[in-house]
Amino acid sequence: MSLTQFSAAEKEAIANRHTALRFLFFPAQIFSMVMVVYPWPTDHGAIRVFWMLMTSYFMFCWTSCFHETAHQTLFNSQRLSVALGRVLGWLMGVPYTAYRETHIRHHAYLNKPNDWELWPYSDPQAPRWFRKIFVWCDLLLGFATAPIVYGRIFFHSNSPLKAEQRRAIRWEYIGMACFWGTILGVVAYYHAWDTFALVWLIPYALAAIYQNGRKLTEHLGMQSYDPLRGTRTVVGNNVVTKFATFLNFDIFVHGPHHRHPRVSHDQLEELTRRYAAEQATNPLPLYPTYLSATRDMLYWFFKEPGVGMNVGAEMPHQADQVEDFVADVTEEVLNARQPIRA
Repeated sequence: MSLTQFSAAEKEAIANRHTALRFLFFPAQIFSMVMVVYPWPTDHGAIRVFWMLMTSYFMFCWTSCFHETAHQTLFNSQRLSVALGRVLGWLMGVPYTAYRETHIRHHAYLNKPNDWELWPYSDPQAPRWFRKIFVWCDLLLGFATAPIVYGRIFFHSNSPLKAEQRRAIRWEYIGMACFWGTILGVVAYYHAWDTFALVWLIPYALAAIYQNGRKLTEHLGMQSYDPLRGTRTVVGNNVVTKFATFLNFDIFVHGPHHRHPRVSHDQLEELTRRYAAEQATNPLPLYPTYLSATRDMLYWFFKEPGVGMNVGAEMPHQADQVEDFVADVTEEVLNARQPIRA
């Protein structure tokens, strides 16, 4: 089992944060799924659609929770993070270990050719026509593209995975097959396909659009390999953005998170203010709303879906060997003189 190596100070920060309220989306989602089947206050079609949309948004919040389990900053117990991550991975068709190993390299090699998570946008060998087709599939069919993107690290011939990681992923795929085999068997037995589509398939397809829309907004078109300048960071200035940020474990505060992947999510806004003040003469890509960040991304979505070298960056220096989340990507990876090993 791959476990993040935290310092004593990082462990203390994780232990001292207040996270319980952020899990409100779990009971809220169960409630909204029940309301899809038994619409309230009336059974009008518009009411059912409303509860399906609510279900889809709370499913989107799963992805942010899944992200926290990969960093293992969700609970004081890292093993509890792994256990929840594996269950969420089964639900989303993405093995936990494949996601974690892909995400470790996403932080270490942001926007570089070996950023596995931003394939094909980070891959200079991926032709423009392919990226222009894939970006639409990524947005509209995220329920299918996410398992492909995160599964590549397991199936690719040049995979950096070790034998024990490959073994863990293999068992996670087996667990996923057993889980969904049981669910679909029950649905078939009770001839509940219509209900399954309304409660699960349609909301989940919508949630995947929200999730990949978030991924594209935070990354597409970003040239820099620096974590603060190679991502778009949203620090909300209104109630809606702030509440959405809260439910999603501050993942929208993306640049400081990319620089400090072992820092507890509740510290990210303060880090953003500090870095923004330090670099006031050369402003960071900060946005007050998600809509403003999305507007900035749209040119790249339609014209040049890429990051790093695919949007004009120079070829990066040879990357150090990073096999775990580090405390400070800028200092320990970008400015490192010696390879970093777990």
